[in-house]
Amino acid sequence: MLSSDVKYIGLDVHKEAVAVAVLNGAGKLVMESIVETKASTLLDFLQGLRGELHVTVEEGTWAAWLYDVLKPHVGELVVCNPRRNALLKEGSKSDKVDARKLAELLRSGMLRAVYHGEPGLGTLRELARSYLTISKDQRRVMSRLKALDRSWGIPCSGKQVYTPRHREQWLNKITQPGVRRRAELMYQQLDGLSVVRHTVRGELLAESRKHAAVKILRQIPLIGPLRATLLLALMQTPHRFRSKRQLWTYSGLAVETHDSAQHRYVDGQLQRSKKPQ
Repeated sequence: MLSSDVKYIGLDVHKEAVAVAVLNGAGKLVMESIVETKASTLLDFLQGLRGELHVTVEEGTWAAWLYDVLKPHVGELVVCNPRRNALLKEGSKSDKVDARKLAELLRSGMLRAVYHGEPGLGTLRELARSYLTISKDQRRVMSRLKALDRSWGIPCSGKQVYTPRHREQWLNKITQPGVRRRAELMYQQLDGLSVVRHTVRGELLAESRKHAAVKILRQIPLIGPLRATLLLALMQTPHRFRSKRQLWTYSGLAVETHDSAQHRYVDGQLQRSKKPQ
């Protein structure tokens, strides 16, 4: 294909409008426009252009939506890492200028792409994100409960403080009515999150049974159904990584050490806790 038949398009996306810059194969600016941030408007604009279309947009709030909308209609779509676009920080700055610079970087092959998933794994990925977010929220509430007890001089180690069977016992240790009510509300929040987490976990595992890769991952020792599901949902394909070390780190398989509260008192004697093996 002749260079004149190739178009390099930079999109600077905002809430209400998208600045568009179009370069030809020689790097000449052939069109600039401002279009509404709507799928139909963007597709109408692209369909009015001739030749092979190469499009770039920066990673951000709108990137995932634009990737799904534009990908089937262009020859190449690069969602680029904004932290590596040093050219955008130089010289004048406006929406049109940024769009033009993005198109120039795309044409020069100087953009670092951000991975945006494999086809067919969208539902699994979103369920995994929901499960991880809810799990994080649950851990935060649990930490707040212990912090509340400790702020009133109530020692609380282990998991007994969270269990419904011992809940009244822990609440009775709080003498101040307002603080006790605060703890009761935290317990209600914890119970609600536990129900939602259990529901999402079931849906996530059910969705994972549709993917043969989960069965292969479960053949790895100590990898259970949930971990195998999360590995597939978040990693998706090992071919996106340049080396196996990057794969290990991203998958949570790299060696990490975490050490805290290294000292404790036993029978009145200060001792250093043993580090976990």
